[in-house]
Amino acid sequence: MIGGSCLCGAVRYRVDGPLRPVIACHCTQCRKTSGHHVAATSAPREAIAIEGEVTWYRSSESARRGFCGTCGSNLFWDGPGTYLAIMAGTLDGDAGIRLAGHIYCADKGAYYDIADGLPQSPADDAAFTTQVVP
Repeated sequence: MIGGSCLCGAVRYRVDGPLRPVIACHCTQCRKTSGHHVAATSAPREAIAIEGEVTWYRSSESARRGFCGTCGSNLFWDGPGTYLAIMAGTLDGDAGIRLAGHIYCADKGAYYDIADGLPQSPADDAAFTTQVVP
């Protein structure tokens, strides 16, 4: 069982099962919502139990973002498919997952370079993101 929470602890979650490796998303929306890029993992929705009230923001026609309404912590990205993305920085302890690649690199901020040698995609990449569309 893997757990995590927002900064203030008002929202907590547990994941019963494996997490996808972490993927860094450099799209404009992720940069705007986090102040940099987002590092997220994911798990099947049915494997995630959430306690507390998540505030949801519809960020596009196909996705919404979940955050704590008290402290503002960015917690989830909910888009098409059977998986819910979890912001990796909200995990408690070492979940045993590592950064595996980068998506939306064409949109990355001009103020930084991606120099870790991991795979990069200019846009979305289903091989990275595990978005399984029903």
